[in-house]
Amino acid sequence: MILSPLQPDWYEQDVLSAAPALLGKILVRSVDGQSITARIIEVEAYRGEEDQACHARAGCTPRTQVMFGPPGCAYVYFTYGMHWCLNAVCMPAGYPAAVLIRAVAPIDGMDYIAAHRAGRPPAIWTDGPAKLTQALSINGTLNGCDLSASGGPLWIADAPAVSAEQIAVSPRIGLGATPEPWLSLPWRFYLPAEKERQRRLAKN
Repeated sequence: MILSPLQPDWYEQDVLSAAPALLGKILVRSVDGQSITARIIEVEAYRGEEDQACHARAGCTPRTQVMFGPPGCAYVYFTYGMHWCLNAVCMPAGYPAAVLIRAVAPIDGMDYIAAHRAGRPPAIWTDGPAKLTQALSINGTLNGCDLSASGGPLWIADAPAVSAEQIAVSPRIGLGATPEPWLSLPWRFYLPAEKERQRRLAKN
């Protein structure tokens, strides 16, 4: 399969259209001489300093400056003192917005993923944002990397668009004490068929 990266101008679109459009696209990780690929199946949108669930609510800081930079870069942050999370920066430079990649479905590189998720069943290898970063060895060294560079260590490849009928929408997850209306905004997008397939695998 020949993979072509999404170009930087693709990421200039509003994060609320980019997030569902990323569903079905292919996340590619090149590491230790291997290429690991996975289909993006769950995402969340974070938009601007006004979004009280977005890190950018604190303004442009050393942590968030990547979000203010050019679109198409990876925003990789550390959370809860133990986990890394991967985001794709969207919208024109200067406006902080990003799509959190919450879950992926592995395609290639199963041996690598299995080694990095040792002791866990395949159904839960990459079904959460911290799980997928562990599985694909994504950490802070990749913060700011160009997701449109197919020769790079981490990028996103184009794939046929997913139809709107295949996409489900809900409020974002795990926002804690985030105030309304930000707590309940329907900015989580996912593929129910893929999530159900993972649940069935987990039961077997």
